[in-house]
Amino acid sequence: MDHIALDDLFDRRLTFPDMAASRRLQRMVGVDEAKSRLTKILGILINPQGPRTWADRFHRGATTLVEYVERRPPLVVLAGDVGTGKTELAENVGEAVARQEGIEVTLYPVSLSARGSGRVGEMTQLVTAAFDHALGAAVKLKRPSGKASGGIILLVDEADALTQSREEGQMHHEDRAGVNAFIRGVDRMAEKHVPAAVILCTNRLSAIDPAVRRRAADVFIFERPNDVQRQAVLQGPLTEAGFTTAQVTKIVGATGPRKDGDIGFTFSDLTQRLLPTLVLDAYPDKPIAFDRALAIAAGIVPTPPFRESKAGGR
Repeated sequence: MDHIALDDLFDRRLTFPDMAASRRLQRMVGVDEAKSRLTKILGILINPQGPRTWADRFHRGATTLVEYVERRPPLVVLAGDVGTGKTELAENVGEAVARQEGIEVTLYPVSLSARGSGRVGEMTQLVTAAFDHALGAAVKLKRPSGKASGGIILLVDEADALTQSREEGQMHHEDRAGVNAFIRGVDRMAEKHVPAAVILCTNRLSAIDPAVRRRAADVFIFERPNDVQRQAVLQGPLTEAGFTTAQVTKIVGATGPRKDGDIGFTFSDLTQRLLPTLVLDAYPDKPIAFDRALAIAAGIVPTPPFRESKAGGR
């Protein structure tokens, strides 16, 4: 593979600040703590001058404390069930980081085609090329002053496709080589102290290679929304449609676990299934009625949890 085109490595490239991403982040209710913490972690990884400026202001002389923060690996893992918001946050958090740090941030989402077709050496070349490009772009953003002129985020969604544990007995040799290439990429990024970070999103945290997990500066676990979070998602759009708070609360109840042992709706079930279905059911000649909305909510089956296959390998 003499030349690898960018389109073979990345699904697209997104640059922040971006107003559309800002609106998407604002609509992500119920995950405020994760948004805030992830923004701070990525901000520090991308712009290490930030903690030094903070320390000079509040804890002058606390160099050892800041050095521990700076030595964290440039890797964050977002794990959780399908539809819990991890990918949506990963794809748009660069907006919050860009505004927090006052720099331009570019997101490079690694294409699943980077897993290759299984030919010897292909996956390793693709993963290495993705890191080479991200590193090359990040090096240009370093400045002698310490504050970066921009930042790079490398996003790997469905990360277990690229970073599956090498402890799997039936793991293909090419998959093992790809995991090794990924680990080398993260280590190179850390050694060069470039304004770049990697986000891994996975439905199967247990499937991620232990050496990859050990390198994570932090691991975020995303759960299905509770009553308060579902209320936060549904309150705005349903109130706009004329529902009372009491009616919204009943809809919220219908989207939760229906008996012991059941699961409730995911964030995606609420925003991509329930709310659009209410509109389509009433469109084009009648308003959304509460009784009908309650019946629709009760009739939607929540997305089932991800079940790990016992079979190893591909």
